Formats: sequence, structure tokens, C-alpha cells
Amino acid sequence: METATLTTEMMVVLGLLAFTIFLFVSEIVRVDLAAIAVMVTVGALSYLPGLENLADTGELFTGFSSNAVISIIAVMIIGSGLDKTGIMHRVAAVILRYGGRTEARIIPIISGTVGIISSFMQNVGAAALFLPVVSRISVRADLPLAKLLMPMGFCAILGGTITMVGSSPLILLNDLIVSANEDLAEGQKMATFGLFAVTPIGIALVLAGILYFVTLGRWILPAPKGRDAQSGPTMAEYLKSTYGLKSDLVEVIVPDGNILLGHTLQDIMDAHHLYIVGQSHDGRKVIAPQSTMEIHTPCRLAILGRAKVIRAVSEIYGLKVLPELVDFAEEFAATKAGVAELVVHPNADIIGQTEQELQFRQAYGMSLLAIHRGAETMSRVETNEHEATRIAAVPLQAGDTLVVHTPWQLLSRLRSDRNFVVVTSDFPEEELRPRKVGWALLFFLIALGLIMFTDMRLSLCLLVGAVGMILSRVLSVDEAYGAVSWNTVFLLASLIPLGQAVQNTGTANWIAQQLLAILDGWPVWGLQAGLAVLATLFTLVMSNVGATVLLVPLAVSVAVAAGGDPAVFALTVAIATSNSFLIPTHQVNALIMGPAGYSVLDFVRAGGIMTVLFLAISIPMLNLVF
Repeated sequence: METATLTTEMMVVLGLLAFTIFLFVSEIVRVDLAAIAVMVTVGALSYLPGLENLADTGELFTGFSSNAVISIIAVMIIGSGLDKTGIMHRVAAVILRYGGRTEARIIPIISGTVGIISSFMQNVGAAALFLPVVSRISVRADLPLAKLLMPMGFCAILGGTITMVGSSPLILLNDLIVSANEDLAEGQKMATFGLFAVTPIGIALVLAGILYFVTLGRWILPAPKGRDAQSGPTMAEYLKSTYGLKSDLVEVIVPDGNILLGHTLQDIMDAHHLYIVGQSHDGRKVIAPQSTMEIHTPCRLAILGRAKVIRAVSEIYGLKVLPELVDFAEEFAATKAGVAELVVHPNADIIGQTEQELQFRQAYGMSLLAIHRGAETMSRVETNEHEATRIAAVPLQAGDTLVVHTPWQLLSRLRSDRNFVVVTSDFPEEELRPRKVGWALLFFLIALGLIMFTDMRLSLCLLVGAVGMILSRVLSVDEAYGAVSWNTVFLLASLIPLGQAVQNTGTANWIAQQLLAILDGWPVWGLQAGLAVLATLFTLVMSNVGATVLLVPLAVSVAVAAGGDPAVFALTVAIATSNSFLIPTHQVNALIMGPAGYSVLDFVRAGGIMTVLFLAISIPMLNLVF
């Protein structure tokens, strides 16, 4: 290999790298703005004499049309389409059913699932598809999103090492081996790797990642920065803080043949000042049921009231109190329903009528929790501050504030009702389209099939799925634009010119030679470890494909000269380019950074240990397997 000499261009690139890392770590400006500033700087410097190789100014903005960036845009749209049909609701419900509501159980299920998916699908695609699922789980389990997204994202990256199609470097590796064989003697030629050749290594890395977050997550994951904006306060918190009503939502099981069989919901509510807001029987679930509905056993009831009162009543009737919502978890999730306020319009037709006369539940699909009139709050639930009122018999007056529990979808429709003024405005106006689930799944499977069984470009495969969802009206064009995290797109696209400058000016080659000079005379295992560290550093500042193309030939040459196995050295480089956890330059890290509110220092803290763990596991496993 020809010796590289440090040039002015290389020194400028090294300075830009240091400047970029400084901006990322200090966060003087947002990381996406920092990336844009670096891209502009690279382009401007390229016009100076002697720095022409920094960037081809005609190609400066091609990062926005790169395969990786377009793939991210497309997979975000596909993920949003699947979410819009309610599929992600169901996935989240299944995970919560088996994982409960604790980090120690939910993290392994989410991270393990994403790790497996990313073994045959690009890791950023797997992470993007699961992003809405994790968001819903965060709300329903009352766990901060910041505690869930990083384990999911890191395991998506690790999952790319399970098969030879899990990441771009591993896909590329066999082609590089064939090319390198042309320069090797007959006895030194390398065999290409089979699809599952790396599976033991990848599984070991994913398991280590899961164990890492389960055992150390409480210390290395960032503390929540307040309640997640999308969830807002719970029903109990809102009622207590706004109206002084201390109530809990509890699910109870009414066993078969219970003495409540045949009684109406109104009987229970009147006798014990409780409010039944849901009934589930024989697979049929009714939210805001009519008070005249009879109780059939066995069934489950969702009851609003003081928890201690509900427990006492349950003991009387032989009911089982569940520690958390199970059957009703989806219906009462903060993303789907919540507490809202309606004001009776001065010209409303319902003035003077009672809830009972209006058949409020049947007419509007909502549960009336309280009526706030002047300084008085009338609630059907007895608390320390308020006696229970049979508000079903209270005639409504103009200006009354009705406190209701409602599905957000119904609240959106109520805006056109002339009887009410909808006061609540900060609720997720989400219109699910379950009738489109077939189209969404069809185009998702088409995109997945194209990825797995054709040689079509990844971005084009994913765009087929994304465009299909728009044409089939799973999503509107505006909703597709809104599904894209544009700060992620600009962050990744703007860093591509810097990575190209590192490679085009020979800076990467010079850095590699300096490290290898330091490692000169080391044993074979030391050289292998050095190459793994070098690949790790390179993938932080340039594309993992670029790092692989640059370092695999170098690794083969080093292995031949030192008497090592060139195939293992080449594979070491291809796997180590997935060791990208320190800063949010990897596509997956950039994707999760915004929704979770992570800072660069969060990645440095959690990713620093993960980086060392990756090296400590991958290198011994490589030598053990091969």
C-alpha cells in the first residue's frame, strides 16, 4: 500500500471532523442544524484553491437523494400507514399482555423482536416500523419513551449482524472478498460466507444488548424530562387536579354465576356511588354502556370510583380486582381516549333535559363523569370533597361544563354539534382506518418481498410500498409528508458530504496507516482488535459502506502479512461497522433521537459502554466461530 502523506486538504478535513464532534457534544446548536452548517462549510471550502477535493459541489446535495435517506423517508411513510390502520395498536396490546408494564419485561420483548426483524430487513426500517408501537406502549404502560427507544434502536443495529443480509456492509462483504481474491495466491484465497454464517455472533450481540439495558438501564438511560407530551395526565390526575375529584379506573372480573347476574349496571352504580364505564362479555366489549344494561356472567367491568370503595364492593359480591387494566387497556389508553370538557351552548336544544332523558351514553358514546356549574362540581362518584350526586337526573343549563370520558375520535366529530362547545383542544385527533388494513398489509408485504427476493434498490422497494399506501388511500399525501421526521432526514443527508470528504481526500487512508503503524509488531489478535476499533471510529464519521469498502482490502493485506485468516479479518471489519452507538450519526440513532428527546451526551453515556461491550463480545465470538 502506498504511504499516505498528510496534506493541507487532510488537515482541513481533520479540523472539520473535530469541529463537527464539538458541535454534536456541546449542542450549542441542534444537531441537525450543526450537520447542515458542516455541509455548507464543506461546500464553501471546496471553492478555495488547493481544497477542490473536499467535495464535488455539483454533487454536494446528493445526500438528500441517497439510497439511505430515501429508504428512511419511505419506511416512515409505511410505518405511519400501518399505524393508521390500527395494526400497531394490536402489536402494542400483545406486547403489553405478555410484557406487563415494567421495563425489565417490556425491553427484552421489544428489543428482541426488533433485533430479529432487522436480521432480514434494514435496521433503520425495523426501527422505524416499531417506533409507533413503542410510542403507544410508552403511553399505555406509563413508561418514559426515553427508557424504551434507545434499547430498541441499539438492538435494531445489533440485529443487523445476525445474517449476511442484515446490514449493507455484510451484504457487500462477499463481493469485496471475490474482488480481493484476485490479488491473493491460490492457497490464500477466501471462501464467501453463507447466509447464516454470522448468526451465532449476531445473537450473542443482541442478547448482550438486551441484558445490558435490563441490568444497567436505570443508570445509563436518560431520566425522563417530564411526562411525555403525547400522553398528558392520566384520567385520575386530571380529575383530581382540575375538579378535586379523586377517582381511579379499575377493572374487575365478575365470575360465572355471580350474584350480580341479571342486575343492571344502574343497580350497582346507585347502590355504591360507582360509575361503570365499560363491560366485556363473551368477546363483546361495550364502552360507555347504557345504565339499563344487564350484567351477564362471566364478564369484566371497568369501574370509575375510589379504589378502596371498589375493593370493598368487590369483596361483598365476590369480584376479583385486577391490579391494572387488561381487557380495557386499549380503549382507555391515553392515545385513544381521555377526559374532555364540553360546554352547553346557550342556544342548545338540550337545555332543561337530563342525561337520562338524552340517553347521553347511547347518543354520544361518552361517559358523563361530572357537571361543573359555577363554583360547584356535581359528580356521580363520592370523594372526600364531594358528595355523590345523581347527575343523571340533573337538568342541563346553558354554560354547564360537562366533564366526559370520550374516545378522541368521537370528540372530533362532536365539534360540528351545535349543542356543545368543545373546550378541550390538545388531544390526539387520530382517525384510524381499520377498513384499509388489507391494503396496508398488501403493500407492506410487496415492499418486503421486493427487498428479500429481488435485486431492486432498497429505496425503490420501500417507495413502492409507500406510494401504494398513498394511492390506496391508507394515507393522504399530506399525512405522508407529516409522517416523515425531516430533522432526521436533514441530519443524515447533511453528514454525507463530510464522509465523502474523509474518503476522497485520503484522510481515511492516512488515519488507517497511522493506527496500523502503532500496531506494528502486535500479535494477530491485537491487529484484529485494532482493525475493529478503526472500523468503529470510521463508521462514526462516514457511511458504514464507505468504511467497509476502504478497510476490507486493508484488513486482508494486514492478515496475509501477519499470518492471520484474511476472511476473518475482513468479516471483523464488516461487523465492526455496526458498532455505531457513540453519537447519533447512524441512521437508527438519528431516527430515535428526536421522538425520545435524547441529547448527544445521552448517546455518549449509554453508547460508550455499548461500544466496548460490542468489541469485547464480537472479537472473541469471531475467533470462536471461525
